[in-house]
Amino acid sequence: MPAGTTGMDMVSMQPCIEACSAAAMAATMCADADAGESMARCASLCASTADVATTTMRMMLRPAGYDASAMSSMMAACVAVGEACAAECEQHASMSEHCRICAQACRAMVDACRSAMSSTA
Repeated sequence: MPAGTTGMDMVSMQPCIEACSAAAMAATMCADADAGESMARCASLCASTADVATTTMRMMLRPAGYDASAMSSMMAACVAVGEACAAECEQHASMSEHCRICAQACRAMVDACRSAMSSTA
C-alpha cells in the first residue's frame, strides 16, 4: 500500500500490532490453564483480553479501512482490559507461571497501545 494513503503510519503501529498478538496468545494460554484451576475471574478477564487484543490487531492490519476515531477507541479498550487482566494475573504470578507471562504480555500491550495512541494523536 503506498505510503500516505491510509492516515496510519504502519511503521509506528508495528510494535502495537506485535504486542497485541503476544498478549492475545498469552491471555488465551492463561485462560485455558485457569479454566481447570477454579479461577473463573482470571480466566474470564484473560479471554476478554485475548478477544479485544485480537480484534484490535486485526483492525490495525487493515490500513485501507483506517478510521482514527475507531482505532483510538480500540486501543483505549486494549489499555483498559490489558490493565485489568495484568492486575488480576499479577495476584497469581508467584504461584502460576502462565499468569506471570500473561501479566507481562498485557503490560507490554498497554505500553505499546499508549505509545501508538500518542504517535497518532
